[in-house]
Amino acid sequence: MPNKPSDFRYNTGPSRVPWAAVGENYNALDIIALIQFLIMKNDDEYDDVLKEVEAAIQKLSYHGKAPGKLSLGENVSLLEEKINEYLGTNNATFITNATAGFEIAYKYANLGPGDEVIAPAITFMATISYPLSVGAKVVFADVDPRTINMDPADVAKKITKKTKVIVPVHIGGWPVDMDPIMELAKKRDIVVLEDAAHAFGSVYKGKKIGTIGHFGAFSFHEVKNVTSFGEGGVLVSTLPFGDDLKKCRFLGLDLSKKIKNWLYDVVALEGKYGPFAAGNCSSTEVQALGLIQQMSRIHDIIAVRRKNAEYLTKRFEENEAIVPQLLDTEEIQSTYHLYLLQIDPKKLKGDIQNLKQKLEERGVTNIPHFAPLYKFNVLKRLGYNQEEWEKA
Repeated sequence: MPNKPSDFRYNTGPSRVPWAAVGENYNALDIIALIQFLIMKNDDEYDDVLKEVEAAIQKLSYHGKAPGKLSLGENVSLLEEKINEYLGTNNATFITNATAGFEIAYKYANLGPGDEVIAPAITFMATISYPLSVGAKVVFADVDPRTINMDPADVAKKITKKTKVIVPVHIGGWPVDMDPIMELAKKRDIVVLEDAAHAFGSVYKGKKIGTIGHFGAFSFHEVKNVTSFGEGGVLVSTLPFGDDLKKCRFLGLDLSKKIKNWLYDVVALEGKYGPFAAGNCSSTEVQALGLIQQMSRIHDIIAVRRKNAEYLTKRFEENEAIVPQLLDTEEIQSTYHLYLLQIDPKKLKGDIQNLKQKLEERGVTNIPHFAPLYKFNVLKRLGYNQEEWEKA
């Protein structure tokens, strides 16, 4: 039996191989199984990248920096330049994580008690944590059974006068059908926040995911295709407000404005319906260094994952009980952060546990993943009726 890769999130072993996940979400006959591929081709490649990062960190430590330059220094700026070049944006802002990016976008929409946010139930809790914290209502849209992404037709049915934000989640890196979402948002004057945590490099009709909606937030958590040393994220915006994203990152400090003899002023940010106060989600030079060294490898990383997906889909198509991951088309290109399976237990020879065991034997670690959000206790305590959203 091959060595089982460790789960980086829980430090279950010494292996440097990122975790793979096969989870299950019982909803009628479908079970969503999510497999994350190996990021590195081999240990030599891993070691080469690690040496580059270590050398850069040693240089940073050896020369020393003036106070404040270990956070939001020249490496953060360089990383943002590289990300802007890659995405075709001009305001990429490196922050602590994608969750912080969501919060900034929600604040721009002046989200508060009684307002509504439309999001899929199949996502990570970070997508809706801020709306819940301010008393907004989360309305769960149904997903397309083939892509497991938000269904634009159902989104149209869920929009009300209280809807302020729509959050398409590009689950596993597979792009949501964005054209109808943006059309709905334009007609109803609604903010679109792309949860692109899985989709740094995904493409929809020639446009990079995260650059289509009004905001796009990306994650560089340790399990993503590229990482900034465990945590990290980037926020971009297509709105004029994008010019103020960097003020949003650090409490609204504005060095271009001063109060008499003081060094700076702290300004309010102008949201869609009024001003708001910024928080602190500053990022470090060390985090930026880690990601800078990977920016030139993104194309190759995605190519390896695409090749793996093509192989898996070819093999899984041989089993009528399994509907495998969709593959790239002329208009849609995924990052393949996750490989999504839909399984019919009635057609499966054996049970789900047996399938998990077989995957374990082939070196794929299995963990439950992405239960529908309405099943979590926090939503029950906040008054969400599980039966109401059972099909979402």
